Amino acid sequence: MDAVTRRTYADTVAHGTKTAMPAVRRLLWISMVLLAAGAAARAADLTVQQISVVLAKASASSPADFSHRDLSYLDLSDLDFKHADLSGANLYGADLSRANLSAVKLAGANLDHTLIIAANFAGADLREVSLLDAVAFSTLEVSTAEAPNFAGASLAGAHIIARLSRANMSGANLAHIHMGAPRNRTIPPTRNALSGCNLANASLAGADLGGVDLAFADLTGADLSHANLAHADLAHADLTGADLTGADLSDADLDETVLRRARGLSQAKGIDTARHHDTTIR
Repeated sequence: MDAVTRRTYADTVAHGTKTAMPAVRRLLWISMVLLAAGAAARAADLTVQQISVVLAKASASSPADFSHRDLSYLDLSDLDFKHADLSGANLYGADLSRANLSAVKLAGANLDHTLIIAANFAGADLREVSLLDAVAFSTLEVSTAEAPNFAGASLAGAHIIARLSRANMSGANLAHIHMGAPRNRTIPPTRNALSGCNLANASLAGADLGGVDLAFADLTGADLSHANLAHADLAHADLTGADLTGADLSDADLDETVLRRARGLSQAKGIDTARHHDTTIR
């Protein structure tokens, strides 16, 4: 993006205190998982040791099959899942930090309350997964080194409530994802954030991104046709060459948003009533 910005990326994506608190988020996550585990009254189907043994014997041509298994609350950090089949698996509360899940089958899996710090989901099948209240950073500050990698992954139809700022989602399929809070939530949701993400050439067709933080995101060449972007923060985002046909931009923040060669602008809804629409770069 070559626009002269009036605020820095860090000012936009940083939430809460700027003082690094390396243990706070992990302690909160551990406390949450322990409370949930106490109420669960059931154990995972396999132990971490058993999973490690199965993975050690697996290969790309003969991947491990953990489909529809209960792997909740397990510490699976740093494991290489080698194209394993985890479709429909229950990974609620699991620690997937730094795990290699590239090209893994995870369609329909439950990833709620997981730790996904620096997890590699590149090319993974994450269609229809539930990724509610997942934690991607070890502190209250966003770190590029800790951001999960979803490049080329399919998250079509996924339900997401998470701060995924700076994640690599280039070429990913996020069509029809749901990033709004469920109506039955009784606690304030984590603000959905895709700020600073690499979403170049990603498909977000029909996605529900209402109110999502997309500031400074790279959306060059992205398909945003018929996406709900109402109340979203698109300040300083780069939508060069993006398709906005039928997208809803009502009350979105378009402060210095780059719209060069964007397609379907005349068919987008609410662009003339969006905040700071007169500062867009075309």
